[in-house]
Amino acid sequence: MTQKSINIQILISFLLLVFVLVFFQITDADIYVQKFFFNFTNNTWIWDRNEPISEFLLYSGLKKSLIIFAFCILIVLIFFWKKQIIRKYRFGLIIIVLSSIVVPFTIISLKNVTNTPCPKNIEYFGGNYPDIKVFDSYPKDFIQYGKIRCWPAGHASGGFALMSLFFLFKRRKNQVLALSFAIGLAWSMGLYKMIIGDHFLSHTIITMLIAWLEILLIAKFIKRNFFEKSA
Repeated sequence: MTQKSINIQILISFLLLVFVLVFFQITDADIYVQKFFFNFTNNTWIWDRNEPISEFLLYSGLKKSLIIFAFCILIVLIFFWKKQIIRKYRFGLIIIVLSSIVVPFTIISLKNVTNTPCPKNIEYFGGNYPDIKVFDSYPKDFIQYGKIRCWPAGHASGGFALMSLFFLFKRRKNQVLALSFAIGLAWSMGLYKMIIGDHFLSHTIITMLIAWLEILLIAKFIKRNFFEKSA
């Protein structure tokens, strides 16, 4: 991907991010979608968060696997930097490692300051929080004893960081396959958190767009400051 195409992708991603933020802020699309995952008869979510197999495959086990994957790539870069095969793919490998750090860190930082409730927390789905969106303020008479951390989707951020695999390959077919794999994996993580009531649809979409935008910025920075200068 050239610098020009990266710049175009950055602009498109930023505009999409703004559009999605505004769309979900002014509409009730999140509530409409989330209703499909809630059983109003017995006030439970359609999937039990304590079910061990899905919890391991789509949450705890997968999260640990992503951390191990990023750590292994970092070790390879540090100790096998001069190997020909590593030098051939080092541009993409560096982007993967940096994305695996920057993307989750950004999302976690946003979660710490936005103070937005999860679906399971709001009154509509049996909780005790008002339906507060990310740019809303809580009612003056609402007593909150501590910040809540639900926006955007932190769990899926590790999966969306894998969209950086796109830059590991040079052939278009392989790039598309890598990107499709990462998006599919991340959305399986995001959907799992939706069906247990932890996230709205917008939370995952926002995380995806932020992740891709940051991956593009990382690729632009690395390409311009290290690879183009040494070419």
